[in-house]
Amino acid sequence: MASPSAPSLCIATLLLVIGSWATSASARNFYQDFDITWGDGRAQILNNGDLLTLSLDKASGSGFQSKNEYLFGKIDMQLKLVPGNSAGTVTAYYLSSKGSTWDEIDFEFLGNLSGDPYILHTNVFSQGKGNREQQFYLWFDPTADFHTYSILWNPQRIIFSVDGTPIREFKNAESIGVPFPKAQRMRIYSSLWNADDWATRGGLVKTDWTQAPFTASYRNFNADNACVWSSGSSSCTSSTSSSSSSDGNAWLSEELDSTSQERLKWVQSNYMIYNYCTDAKRFPQGLPPECTMS
Repeated sequence: MASPSAPSLCIATLLLVIGSWATSASARNFYQDFDITWGDGRAQILNNGDLLTLSLDKASGSGFQSKNEYLFGKIDMQLKLVPGNSAGTVTAYYLSSKGSTWDEIDFEFLGNLSGDPYILHTNVFSQGKGNREQQFYLWFDPTADFHTYSILWNPQRIIFSVDGTPIREFKNAESIGVPFPKAQRMRIYSSLWNADDWATRGGLVKTDWTQAPFTASYRNFNADNACVWSSGSSSCTSSTSSSSSSDGNAWLSEELDSTSQERLKWVQSNYMIYNYCTDAKRFPQGLPPECTMS
């Protein structure tokens, strides 16, 4: 990974300011939108539904899932990650369908020793096939405050963003035989769990249970621009068929403009630490076909 230059650090500071503007304007209530699914009391909804926390100790982690299922959406969540020595822990925040040929869109935050950076791990599964990992360091301390992690999922592309800055784009490549997540409705899931067999330095660094409980916090969920699937139909069907180009539904055809493309290049040049599309040793028969797309 290239060392960020002075101009890069200036850009990073600017992006933090931009990120503060990216906070959801109409945050939802966790009681309305999510169910705690496991953890035996280790997950809690607090502050009248404005805050959700997940905790992990040696006995168990915890998790939650959305009440709604979505088929395309622009989804934001603010997270503050486990502080201090978080080695061995994983905070996962993702969209997923069910079944053996599931679709999935992943953010995973791999903990580390105090003072060492978190690794942000991303992946896309389509029809049960993943192996599309890209990993990043972040240009800020994700444990010091809340930051917004966003997924834009429309029929043409999936864009992962942090504080409004795109870090990854996965384009629809069905034209060259690559399945794309577009037919299976997905729920939002999140969990905090122990993965010290692989999460930190390939499993060399284990979880220090004297630091438990480990806690991650969530606020300002927003899925106002999303297609909710209910009773066999999408909430977008009637409104988008006649007005998909209107401002309210512009996300359904949204793509990166030139400024966003420059930000994406900046992040990938300075903070990307793994890209499956450049790992020729992993794919001796040739890189996956979507890697040939510009």
